[in-house]
Amino acid sequence: MHGVDLGRMAADDRTVRRGFRAKIKRAAGRIPFAPEAVAAYFCATDPATPTRVRAALLAALAYFIVPTDLIPDIILGLGYTDDITVFWAAWRLVSAYVTDDHRARARRAIAAQDIPSRD
Repeated sequence: MHGVDLGRMAADDRTVRRGFRAKIKRAAGRIPFAPEAVAAYFCATDPATPTRVRAALLAALAYFIVPTDLIPDIILGLGYTDDITVFWAAWRLVSAYVTDDHRARARRAIAAQDIPSRD
């Protein structure tokens, strides 16, 4: 794939698969982008989504999941600012690929408190 590091994408996919559910459940009440993050998850795991879009979303979601990022998430008031910045940058680039179905699935998952997992 032109411009996509498939090895990095596979590593990000593993990180997201292992950690998305637990992280979003812990952080959902503290981050303003929880609905978009869940919609991004559904978009990133949709085989119809272009590879480069999936790679961007998986990278942003993996950054959100990994606890050792630029600003540790445990720092009250600041912990998620870097996660928000990374996520919104990716979201702005690829949100046109997040379909109404991805968004509807995200709303249902959040309402049912049944956040997706790919274990």
